Amino acid sequence: MKVKVISILEDNYMYLVIEESTKEAVAVDAAAPKRLLEIIRKEGAALKAILTTHHHWDHARGNEELAKLYPDLRVYGADERIGALTNKVTHNEVLKFGDINVRCLFTPCHTSGHTCYFMWEDNSPDAPALFSGDTLFVGGCGRFFEGTAEQMYKNLTDVLAALPEETKVFCGHECAVRNLKFASKVEPENENVKKKLAWAKRRDDEDLPAVPSTLQEEFQYNPFLRVSEEAVQKFTGKTDPVDVLRALRTEKDNFKKPKERLNPQAMLAFEWGLFSPFLEKK
Repeated sequence: MKVKVISILEDNYMYLVIEESTKEAVAVDAAAPKRLLEIIRKEGAALKAILTTHHHWDHARGNEELAKLYPDLRVYGADERIGALTNKVTHNEVLKFGDINVRCLFTPCHTSGHTCYFMWEDNSPDAPALFSGDTLFVGGCGRFFEGTAEQMYKNLTDVLAALPEETKVFCGHECAVRNLKFASKVEPENENVKKKLAWAKRRDDEDLPAVPSTLQEEFQYNPFLRVSEEAVQKFTGKTDPVDVLRALRTEKDNFKKPKERLNPQAMLAFEWGLFSPFLEKK
């Protein structure tokens, strides 16, 4: 099982997962169809399906175009708002593509229909992979656009924490440096945060991705997975884990907002896809 990490748009990732014996492939969050087709041709792969984590345009906008090019293409997701959806999945449903197995993990909060995909290959010594969309990031978690802190707490500490610790995490955005800067504010004495931030800065300087991490690593430096730690509780002034998580998310939302960032109304317009008809598809 080969995972191609593909940087697109401003800071998004889409992925192409290739079964090396058959060259059959599955795309995750195919938001840039022309770029995806280039990679498919280069790899000599055959696209069989798309797994979409959620309906936001920067994760799903290529579905319709690809569905036209591949009439038999299957598009999986848990939200009716996902473009070209052919197969609506449910929590813990298992899909199979050759030797590649995919468990669908329903993780509502960022959107009400968000789903992560846990992937492993039969008879392979390689670590499994989690495609976490906008639920879990390197050093962070997604914003609560359509859900609650209670939902995100369950997503992180129940659903995803139950996966093997060696699981590789492939998230939906490159925001490791920004997230880890916030983590260093939350836990300034955490050596794991310091080391990971220094590493992420080097990767950023070299224009290289900070994915994948592993679940084991995330529990060492990601404050949203460390809500029971004394230092994290002290930072938030809360002790109940859900309250800690809620306070962390509020603090993160207001943490060193980039000067060039769009105002909240424009950001929501992008999230809802209102600008997508005016954007050139790459």
